[in-house]
Amino acid sequence: MRQKQFPSKEAMNRRAFLVGMGSGVSAGLLRAAGRERTFEITTKVQVEPGAGPTRLWMPGILRAGVSFQRVVSERVEAGAGRAEVTGATRDGLRVLSVAFPAGVAASLTVTSVVTRLEYSVDLNRAGGGAGKIPDYFLRATKLLPTDGIVKTTAMEITRAAQTDLEKARAIYDWIVENTFRDPKVRGCGLGDIRFMLESRDLGGKCADLNALFVGLARAAGLPARDVYGIRTGPGVITRSQHCRAEVFLAGYGWVPVDPADVRKAALEEGPAKMAEARTRLFGAWDTNWIAYNFAHDVKLAGSGGKTLGYLMYPQAETAGVRRDSLEPDTFRYSIAAQEI
Repeated sequence: MRQKQFPSKEAMNRRAFLVGMGSGVSAGLLRAAGRERTFEITTKVQVEPGAGPTRLWMPGILRAGVSFQRVVSERVEAGAGRAEVTGATRDGLRVLSVAFPAGVAASLTVTSVVTRLEYSVDLNRAGGGAGKIPDYFLRATKLLPTDGIVKTTAMEITRAAQTDLEKARAIYDWIVENTFRDPKVRGCGLGDIRFMLESRDLGGKCADLNALFVGLARAAGLPARDVYGIRTGPGVITRSQHCRAEVFLAGYGWVPVDPADVRKAALEEGPAKMAEARTRLFGAWDTNWIAYNFAHDVKLAGSGGKTLGYLMYPQAETAGVRRDSLEPDTFRYSIAAQEI
C-alpha cells in the first residue's frame, strides 16, 4: 500500500486534519500467524493560560522501518495552536509540536488508529534475507556509552559466545539474572547505564534495564536499539509507557527482546511467570503495545530546555519553563485506548 505523507506545515495549521498511512517495512523472519489487533489511542492535553506562550510536544507513532505495526489514521485537533511535525528518519522519530500564544489555553487532542501484528522471530533457523544494518545502531549516546566499564562488561559476558545469536542471548540472560525491577524509580527510569554498572546499582525500570541490554549489545559489536512506546489498554493508559529493545542478528534481522519485562514478571507474578516470560521475550513481543521511536538525545524543536534522553511522554513548556512530564496532572494530559 502506498504511504501518504504527513500534511504540510500550512495544512496542519487548520483546526483538525486526518492522515491515512500504509503498512510498514518488512524485516527479519517475522511470523504474523494471522494475528493482528487494532487500537484507537486518544491523547488529550490541556494547559491553562499562563504568563507567556505555551508549547506542547508529543511523540508520534512509529510509521516506517518496522513490520509489526501500521498507522491507519491520525486526527489532530489543535484549537488555536500552530502545529508542525519534526523528526529524525533513522530514529523513526516524529514529534508533533504545537505552539500557543500567551493568554490562550493550550488544548490538543490526537486520535490515532494503529494496527499491531504478532511479532516473533524463528531463532531455530536463519534466513538469507536480512541485510547489513548501518553502524548508526552501534553508536554511543550520552546515556549509552560503549567504552570503559560498558565495553569491559560486554566482553566479559560474551567471552564464551561463538555467534552473534549466542552473544545476544548471553547479554539477555546476564541482565535477567543480575538486575531487578525497582518500583520506586520514577516513570520508566533514566537509562544511565554507565552509572548503573559503576555503582553496581542494577535496579530500575524498562528504560534502565533495556537500555543496559542495548548498550552492552552495541559494545559487543551487535547493532541494537531501544524502542520507546506505550502499552495499550483497554482503558486509561496515561502512565503505561514502556520501552522495549531489538538486536540485529545476521541471518535473522531485527530480533525483539524485553529483559525488563522478565524482571517485572519476577517482581509481580513470581518464579513460574518469570520463567515463562524469559523464554517468550527473547525473540517475541505481545500485541498490546505500540511503538513510538528509537531516539536518544532528543532536542525538542523550539525549546530552550535540556535535551531529553528519550521521548516517550508528552512534554510542555510555558514561558520557556519545562513542565514535569511524569506528573500528568500538572499540565493535564491523559491517554486512553480501546480495541476496535
